[in-house]
Amino acid sequence: MKKFNFRKVLDGLTASSPVGSSGGGSGSGAGGGSVHPGGTAGAAGTPREEIQETLTSDYFQICKTVRHGFPYLPTALAFDPVQKILAIGTRTGAIRILGRPGVDCYCQHESGAAVLQLQFLINEGALVSACADDALHLWNLRQKRPAVLHSLKFNRERITYCHLPFQSKWLYVGTERGNTHIVNIESFILSGYVIMWNKAIELSTKTHPGPVVHLSDSPRDEGKLLIGYENGTIVFWDLRSKRADLRAYYDEAIHSVAWHHEGKQFMCSHSDGSLTLWNLKSPNRPFQTTIPHGKVQRDGKKPESCKPILKVEYKTCKNSEPFVIFSGGLSYDKPCRRPSLTIMHGKAITVLEMDHPIVDFLTLCETPYPNEFQEPYAVVVLLEKDLIVVDLTQSNFPIFENPYPIDIHESPVTCTEYFADCPPDLIPVLYSVGAKHKKQGYSNKEWPISGGAWNLGAQTYPEIIITGHADGSVKFWDASAITLQMLYKLKTSKVFEKQKVGEGKATAEIVEEDPFAVQMMYWCPESRIFCVAGVSAYVIVYKFSKHEVNTEIASLEVRLQCEVEDIITPEPETNPPFPDASSQLPSLKSLSGSTNTVACEGTMKDSIPCLSVKARPVRMPPGYQADLVIQLVWVDGEPPQQITSLAVNSAYGLVAFGNCNGLAVVDFMQKTVLLSMGTLDLYGSSDPYQRQPRSPRKSRQFAADNFCMRGLSNFYPDLTKRIRTSYQSLTELSDSPVSLELERCKSPTSDHVNGHCTSPTSQSCSSGKRLSSADVSRANRRGPGRPPFRKAQSAACMEISLPVTTEENRENSFSRSRSSSVSSIDRDSKEAITALYFMESFARKNDSAVSSCLWVGTGLGMVIILSLNLPASDDLRQSEPVMVSPSGTVLTLKGAVLTFACLDCMGTLTHRPYEVWRDPHSADDGDKTRKRKLVMHSPSSSQDMGDHQFAVICSEKQAKVFSLPSQTCLYVHNITETSFLLRADVVTLCNSVCLACFCANGHIMTLSLPSLRPLLDINYLPVTDMRIARTFCFTNEGQALYLSSPTEIQRLTYSQEMCDNLQDMLGDLFTPVETPEAQNRGFLKGLFGGSGQAFDREELFGEATAGKASRSLAQHIPGSGGIEGVRGAAGGVIGDLTRARIALDERGQKLGELDERTASMMASAEAFSKHAHEVMLKYKDKKWYQF
Repeated sequence: MKKFNFRKVLDGLTASSPVGSSGGGSGSGAGGGSVHPGGTAGAAGTPREEIQETLTSDYFQICKTVRHGFPYLPTALAFDPVQKILAIGTRTGAIRILGRPGVDCYCQHESGAAVLQLQFLINEGALVSACADDALHLWNLRQKRPAVLHSLKFNRERITYCHLPFQSKWLYVGTERGNTHIVNIESFILSGYVIMWNKAIELSTKTHPGPVVHLSDSPRDEGKLLIGYENGTIVFWDLRSKRADLRAYYDEAIHSVAWHHEGKQFMCSHSDGSLTLWNLKSPNRPFQTTIPHGKVQRDGKKPESCKPILKVEYKTCKNSEPFVIFSGGLSYDKPCRRPSLTIMHGKAITVLEMDHPIVDFLTLCETPYPNEFQEPYAVVVLLEKDLIVVDLTQSNFPIFENPYPIDIHESPVTCTEYFADCPPDLIPVLYSVGAKHKKQGYSNKEWPISGGAWNLGAQTYPEIIITGHADGSVKFWDASAITLQMLYKLKTSKVFEKQKVGEGKATAEIVEEDPFAVQMMYWCPESRIFCVAGVSAYVIVYKFSKHEVNTEIASLEVRLQCEVEDIITPEPETNPPFPDASSQLPSLKSLSGSTNTVACEGTMKDSIPCLSVKARPVRMPPGYQADLVIQLVWVDGEPPQQITSLAVNSAYGLVAFGNCNGLAVVDFMQKTVLLSMGTLDLYGSSDPYQRQPRSPRKSRQFAADNFCMRGLSNFYPDLTKRIRTSYQSLTELSDSPVSLELERCKSPTSDHVNGHCTSPTSQSCSSGKRLSSADVSRANRRGPGRPPFRKAQSAACMEISLPVTTEENRENSFSRSRSSSVSSIDRDSKEAITALYFMESFARKNDSAVSSCLWVGTGLGMVIILSLNLPASDDLRQSEPVMVSPSGTVLTLKGAVLTFACLDCMGTLTHRPYEVWRDPHSADDGDKTRKRKLVMHSPSSSQDMGDHQFAVICSEKQAKVFSLPSQTCLYVHNITETSFLLRADVVTLCNSVCLACFCANGHIMTLSLPSLRPLLDINYLPVTDMRIARTFCFTNEGQALYLSSPTEIQRLTYSQEMCDNLQDMLGDLFTPVETPEAQNRGFLKGLFGGSGQAFDREELFGEATAGKASRSLAQHIPGSGGIEGVRGAAGGVIGDLTRARIALDERGQKLGELDERTASMMASAEAFSKHAHEVMLKYKDKKWYQF
């Protein structure tokens, strides 16, 4: 435990040391900075208490905990009918295994190859996966984190289909060449028994039958294997006699085959939308052919062909007609029809239309035995973006209510917030108001995927995740104990009028797609105040109530436009003069190859908000109810810029928000605008940088919003294809990596990640041609970090944050301690507000007491403190005005400011003031109970508070700790020189506090407070797309999350304690369950119904009979699953036994290799002996002179 004595550390330095000028660490990369004092801790000679920092590097460790949501790009599905667990494979090589709620496991193939097929070893706690790189993998599910035990890589053939019979250890593998191989599941070694395609088909056949598309053993006789080839050939192979019992041919390609449980009939689905039913006794032609969705011809001809039936399942029932269930097969004359699943039961045909394409489906049956009545009870349907389960036991086929959080992506996620250790009453309260919105019409039966076991574990504090979405909805999730369950959904778009179709060009919207997309959220759990900033430049303040109300929504309009113009610079003759409206497009010639001028439409817009708030009384159900809507308006034909920072404080009754033009502060209690000011005006006389005078605003002759009404494709056609998406919006930016020169960033702080410019202080500009100074000034007029065509900037194109830079500007940057990423003050007229923080603090140097303040951070690394003068008593709060004024205090950092925090004199995190929640519409409230109850956390009495506090400020480049009220910099840590931070949060861990940072180069770092000592620095996650950058967030107790794919949330921990306890918190995938007994078939069925002799696969496929397979055909790769299993196993006897088993396996493997080498040497010796004997015989009777 290290002690810090500020008086000793800072002895000899004066309080007048220039703030921020001392800090010179020259670290490279993440965490390569230096820590050093930067001034005195207060007045010289004032004694300071020692602060003991309890956190050390031993407290930190990074590991993934759990992944929530729908598996992204699913490809395969499997179900264990005894264990009742479901596995889903994906195109990215991931496998998700689901059981009862809480049992949710994610594992990943190292190769990243797409999963083609999954097969459970039923009730064995194992899973086989076949991947697109022609490898088979055996996963051990008897440990909480599954791992690969064996792999088998095929070298010369491509895997197309696998089949593992129930209670068999031999896996049939079909290949693209039409051959069928057999793999021993226990040793994962190929058998020498191979069914070659040319032996399976008739000798007279001249064409190749195509790849194997189906393999299954007969339910009647395990010694017979049904092989389906793509071209329509079906072979019934006798495994014992190694010949074909029968062959069937059909003139349409086969997609799937399904057996009747008696093993006398099978059904095939074909590419023309037909189903054929075959009888083993007459294989010459199918005894029944149907095209379920084909139109019947009048002339009695064959019905019209339909779309291919991709899969069919044929399931029998004891007391009713069999079920025939298939996907596809719809008529071609209905091109707009949605994907469907057809259920044929007797003469009834039911078509279930799906919202997304069907990837795969499985019928869940009561028995795992293929030769018994199947008794299907449900169908699991895997769609591209959903998972549904249909109840087959009811005639209307209702679906089961899905208990998994797989609808995170119902609308694309645009932002996230994470709150750990929040007030315990919040979760039941949110659930109670959210439960009233539950849908009706679900099956009344329990969710059938109910396997595994899960318990709460030791971690019991409440956690809430909030997701903001592109359609304006906000979802609150209960994330306690590494689970996820939706509590409550809020639709922010309901406060606005719906835009009528066809009115698009007449409105003032600045976003074509997703105008209600949530861009930022701010939540105070204690006061239950919730605030949302939308992409259309509005802020909504919500209050929580348990009562329904019918009321009008209060709204305010704010003008927030920078009135400062850029220097008039003569335009080079090479650039043609643009009309004033379109001239704000930065160097269009260099971006898209042609200049797009826009015709004038209507009059110039001024003082018009982007959206219309409902003017009539609105019914608001219990939950979050809109209290105030604040909208930025158009100014002189220029659209409002998107909001870049947001803060609300319930104790003060204020909400503050900023963009690249300036700052607005609104009193949401009195519904008045207190401050609406350009960033430069906030400095007042304290602006430390001289700005050159600007020319007055020129009159505009054209409507500046004209081009804003156009789509993105008009200006950047190439970029559009990569950035814009329709449904996926922001959340699928990652899936088509952008490598355009156009996207490259000119900022010295930028980090080129797959061609994306992700720096918060960057702007997309052309690399092929430098912008002229005139073009730069036009671009800057729009505001840093925002493309000028605001109309086209949907949620799909939202950037991380704000200020911008061009390479030309960098050459003229200010010489003092400024961010290397900022533009020249002479050329950059706008300074974005990037961080806001309300707190009780010392506003001015050497103040004797704390007061209410608003800390403002900008994109140029400046920190401005605003004083808030609130009415003295609660009675006057509703009537007396609140005064907001600059305090004159300005602090500086390097890079855009990201976050603030305040520590008291003991180094403890000071909570922001808040008002204790009370229901605004409670009928029980009398006059006495209406009084506000405030928790200030910072008493004005200096004895309670101490006579100083520490302000923690973190920018995208460095962190600083200032002592207040002396305003001297105590510690500086240059976090990164070559990259920049995307997220920084001051969090609590183990009853202490630290600064957690996520860097664009993938590093996760933690720093101690207040001394800023590096505690953790791990290169964890390269930022491959904007989605990770926008959604990554830290919270208390060592937890964090980000959107790992457009449909999944990945949670992780940076706490060593949680890493240690994680094993206890995860669910068990395998639980001991007795395999159900097979039904007694009866004497006559046993005598006449099937093969008289038992089928011994071991005898047939084993090495003794079949020999060894060619070594060049496939390569066996031992997996790491055993080692991980030992780590995951509980200590003591189990661990010892597991280690002993692995040692035996390894010994057996080495003995096997030794045996192979010995056999090879013996064969070589035999050959030598044979040749020596032949030589001896040749020369035996010859005399010496005959040689």
